[in-house]
Amino acid sequence: MEPGHAHLRKFNDGEIFIEIRQNVRGKDVFVVQSTSSPVNENLMELLIMIDALKRASAASITAVIPYYGYARQDQKAQPRCPITAKLVADLLTVAGAARVVSMDFHSGQIQGFFDIPVDHLFAVPCFLKHAREHHPESSVVVSPDAGGVERARYFAERLGLKLAITDVRGEFKQEKRALDIIGDVQGRTTILLDDMVDTGTTLCQAAEGLEAKGAAHIHAYCTHAILSGLSVERLNDSPIERLVVSNTIPLSEKARRCEKIVVLSIAEILGEAISRIHNCDSVSSLFV
Repeated sequence: MEPGHAHLRKFNDGEIFIEIRQNVRGKDVFVVQSTSSPVNENLMELLIMIDALKRASAASITAVIPYYGYARQDQKAQPRCPITAKLVADLLTVAGAARVVSMDFHSGQIQGFFDIPVDHLFAVPCFLKHAREHHPESSVVVSPDAGGVERARYFAERLGLKLAITDVRGEFKQEKRALDIIGDVQGRTTILLDDMVDTGTTLCQAAEGLEAKGAAHIHAYCTHAILSGLSVERLNDSPIERLVVSNTIPLSEKARRCEKIVVLSIAEILGEAISRIHNCDSVSSLFV
């Protein structure tokens, strides 16, 4: 399909103006936008476009958000803190979205923050195909922290591999922390699996822990390549041989030049999900 026609410009003070330049009355409309950096600008563009489509009498509006920003604040971890994952969910609903499609939420509970249907997609099918082609059957899948164990277990089961977990011991101290490895990685190819890589600190420290425990090769898979700050430099200095990411977020110029980073496309998964939603077919069967 040809993408829809819309015009975006800004007023002199930075306000966003969007004009839908084709008839959408009575149509099913899918708006694709990751709320990645610049986060606030991308989020406002998405909300304003949804509002424009609602006022143009679209039959239904689906917000397709490959990377759902503000997801890390999904609970009140400290007093007087916001729950931004819920706030963004409310903003999308009020703007006029009738459904949300996203990929690899930071935590599954975010689906419950919406009062509209949510289709939660996964990059696992892309990663599984790549892992089967590039890693031996003796490899070990590793979760870099306790929060990612369920994701890593599912990945390991689909590949028929064993599972290991990095266990944090002690607090941050000069960006270093002691790690222990639960599981046997001695002499094995290890596959770190996470939902996102931002600063790269957690991932690279987990890799250092695996190296200290005698892992022969260390690879990593992450759905969302935020790669902020000095993350690319940390990756280059780490024992990680390859970082495989999806294209839910456009890579920075610095990240595109990094020889360790491999990008896989999730366009086929998104396209198939959109087609099934439009035709009222099952989306969950994509991941069975």
